[in-house]
Amino acid sequence: MSQANFYDLCRRYHGRNVRITCRDGRVYRGEITRVTRDMVWIRPFDGLGGYGLGFGGFGFGGFGIGIALGAITGIVLASAFFW
Repeated sequence: MSQANFYDLCRRYHGRNVRITCRDGRVYRGEITRVTRDMVWIRPFDGLGGYGLGFGGFGFGGFGIGIALGAITGIVLASAFFW
C-alpha cells in the first residue's frame, strides 16, 4: 500500500481506535488524533483502558505519538479485532 493510500485511510479513520503496524515490527494501539501528508498521530492506550503511557497528558504537542506514514505497513480498525 502506498503512502497516499495510508494517508487516505488515516483520514477516514480519524478519531477512531486503530492498531497500526510499522515496518520495524512495532505495533501501536490508540485513537488517531491528527493526520498530515507525512505523519499520523495516535493517542495511545496504556493497557488499562485509559490513555497515557506516561506522556504527561497526551504529550508531544497534545496529539500523541507521531508515526511516519512511510513506516506503516498496516492499519486496522479496533472493531475489526479484539484488544
